[in-house]
Amino acid sequence: MTVQYVTCKRLLESVPLRMSTFQRGVKQYGSRWLSSGSGATARGALATKSTIEDPYQYQVGFGNRFASEAIPGTLPDAQNSPQKCKYDLYAEQMTGSSFVAPRHENQNAWLYRIRPAVAHKGFHKLPHNPDLESNFLPLNPKVHVSPTQLAWRPIDIPSETTDFIGGLKTFGGNGDPTLREGLAVHLYAANSSMGKKAICNNDGDLLILPQQGRLDVQTEFGRLMVRPGELVVIQRGMRFKVEFPDGPSRGYIQEIFGSHYELPQLGPLGANGLANPRDFEFPLASFDIDHSPWEIVYKVCGQLFVCKQEHSPFDVVAWHGNYVPYKYAMERFVNVGSISKDHIDPSIFCVLTAKSKTPGTPLCDLLIFSPRWDVASHTFRPPYYHRNAATEFMGLVYGEYGGRSDEFTPGAASYETGFCPHGVSYDEFKMATESELKPMRVHENTMAFMFESSMMFTLTDYAMKRTGKLHEHEPKMWDNLRGQFVNHIPEVNAALKDAGLPEMGVGRK
Repeated sequence: MTVQYVTCKRLLESVPLRMSTFQRGVKQYGSRWLSSGSGATARGALATKSTIEDPYQYQVGFGNRFASEAIPGTLPDAQNSPQKCKYDLYAEQMTGSSFVAPRHENQNAWLYRIRPAVAHKGFHKLPHNPDLESNFLPLNPKVHVSPTQLAWRPIDIPSETTDFIGGLKTFGGNGDPTLREGLAVHLYAANSSMGKKAICNNDGDLLILPQQGRLDVQTEFGRLMVRPGELVVIQRGMRFKVEFPDGPSRGYIQEIFGSHYELPQLGPLGANGLANPRDFEFPLASFDIDHSPWEIVYKVCGQLFVCKQEHSPFDVVAWHGNYVPYKYAMERFVNVGSISKDHIDPSIFCVLTAKSKTPGTPLCDLLIFSPRWDVASHTFRPPYYHRNAATEFMGLVYGEYGGRSDEFTPGAASYETGFCPHGVSYDEFKMATESELKPMRVHENTMAFMFESSMMFTLTDYAMKRTGKLHEHEPKMWDNLRGQFVNHIPEVNAALKDAGLPEMGVGRK
């Protein structure tokens, strides 16, 4: 018998099917209201509007516990695992933290699906992909150390058919997923949707930043459309697939092994600013009825395995919990900064952070540099010349970002290890020290980002030997930062003499 392939979009064209049983009469105020709980008490969560560019709707609120039903009444009432689920669905729990993690850190989700994930035909190892790496310990002969600033021009879109999995290229990272702390930085370039194939990353959470072309991401929790300028986070253990509605796509990925992303603390800022929780968007339940062959690719300790099954992994009719993929439009970031003098540390640009095992020290931060006002008085306004403990990997989604390599274009990347001295070019320095200090807009129509980490990185064979895009920052960009101090020796000696101190014995050369 031919099994009809039904998408949630077809199932849910009528409003009642998008609402839980206790909200059938809910009013609409431009946006649709959806359930965030089940039972007699309705708790509303605002759903976003669909657009031409993004046909999906989302629940909002970082850190919330959500509930979503594609068919009304599917979620069990007052329990998670009834003896028999409605419509003969299967209950399946996914836990993203230790069972005994403190309540505020405990992450899990209950899924109610047509067939459970355990229904598959076993695992088989895939051939080694030399462009993927997961072990960044210096003992690994396939990783390298660089003391200097490096940069890469945008990687090419492949000419042969390549999907999201095949297009992954690891550039560097720290640690190893078996140690449960560390991270990896990947870039991807692909031109083919995944078809009836999904991926499940058992090693860590993936933060994906498309730079060219939208990503239509189907997950077990529902769909997300992610454009350049947005980020999407797919947590460890979640199955998903990627389609490219705009054709070939390219972008950046940060993978973290030991923790989950969270919002940074705001401290003296109070309750608001930076990335606001209500701007994070979470999918609505949707499902496919598809009993045809599928492949699921698992990444485990950096190695790839495949299992086959006779049903879609995207068959979750309802779910609830807080272990859920999400997206965020980075243009919504609320910039803060100095309104008097001096340049504040780059932590004010932090969108998401992830903890390390060292208290008070993040494993990594995602920082963004987006349009904002610069008004500081009597101040050198670009980032000051600095050496810091953090490792920095920077990219450009769109626009222009001055003061870097001349080839720092959208899709490019740059790298600086901890305590590597860096700062703007002489031309940027000269302009910043001589221009009129009036209120000005910076980074207009630009979205740059930085993966910043307290960890030291090693760089992969692919990044150092095989991209064909590697180039060092041109050191000559700083040649004209000469020691102008020596031009002021007479003035200095006069000041020393007035202070009753011996004059300098250094002559001008």
